[in-house]
Amino acid sequence: MNLNKLWITILLAGMLVLTACSDNNDKEAVAEENSSTEAKNQDTSDSEAASVDKGLFNVEVTIPASMFEGEDLDTVIVDAEAEGIKAAKNDDGSVTYKMSKSKHKEMLAEIKQSIIDSIEEMKTSGDFVSVKDITHNNSFTEFTMVVDKTTYENSMDGFASFALGIGGMMYQMYDGVDPDEYKVNILIQDEETNDVFDEILFPDDMNE
Repeated sequence: MNLNKLWITILLAGMLVLTACSDNNDKEAVAEENSSTEAKNQDTSDSEAASVDKGLFNVEVTIPASMFEGEDLDTVIVDAEAEGIKAAKNDDGSVTYKMSKSKHKEMLAEIKQSIIDSIEEMKTSGDFVSVKDITHNNSFTEFTMVVDKTTYENSMDGFASFALGIGGMMYQMYDGVDPDEYKVNILIQDEETNDVFDEILFPDDMNE
């Protein structure tokens, strides 16, 4: 797995993952009305969800097929094995990575650093002129964007929250959080007054 490209993968795959989650929610709603389709919808949901199995010595991470749109899975597997991670293609197009606990810890650390580096770029690149600071908790389930409120409300800087939400959800995915429990809360705080004037919850607000 080429972790140097991970943040780019996060941003490109994020819409696909959110779309898959939205589709699965719709299917589950239909299943509640028609019990005969419940098992089928559950199977479809499971095939799109990442899973992490933390054993005594090793960790298995299964990434859904939607994360590999447009990629050659044989190359994905070769790249992973070059990083010391065993990888196997599954019949549904997903890929299962098997690694030591220390390697999994290293992988999460690299993902974390990629997100932190991207946050720093958001703050300093000038692409989001209203953003003055971004803080977060250790699990990336909550971010606070400190902004110039007037500039923020008259710009497209809200897109920064999308990148934060996707990054937080991807970190949770690789950390083994149940897909039904992915939550990232983005607080928008006015630099001048310290008041939180907006709050965005991922993925809920993306599905409305």
